Amino acid sequence: MATTSATGGLAAFFDDLVRSETRIYNAVSDRLRAEHGIVASQYEMLRFLRDHPGSRVADIATAFAIGIGAASKGIDRHEAQSWVARLPNPADRRSSLISLTERGAALVAAAEQTFHGHLEELITGAIGAEQVAAVGATLAVLRQALEEARVGTPVG
Repeated sequence: MATTSATGGLAAFFDDLVRSETRIYNAVSDRLRAEHGIVASQYEMLRFLRDHPGSRVADIATAFAIGIGAASKGIDRHEAQSWVARLPNPADRRSSLISLTERGAALVAAAEQTFHGHLEELITGAIGAEQVAAVGATLAVLRQALEEARVGTPVG
């Protein structure tokens, strides 16, 4: 069982982790909105689809730890903007494969420099490249353990 000081340490870790993530996410969203007319969640989905062509809605839901309904609604909004297209899935008639359109590919390419530049400014500017590497490695281990245990995975 954790001691009181360990518990306090974990609560502080949680607070710092979540509040840092929220502030970074909001700042990146604001910059992407100002320069490209999209928010961070839209950029993330477009980047995922660029990097994982032919993904299904279920793949997106798994990657982002969101529900199938939320992923499908996100794709609907991207499709309405002509950023993505749903294509028939030859392996399963009940699902579609999601593909970036030329417009979506151009948008994610244009937003990528803004995204990386602002992360560099916000994160590396505050803690330096060595700490980014160390914290990144630690968070990758934590994330992998959580994903393998299916912790925090939405039901629907």
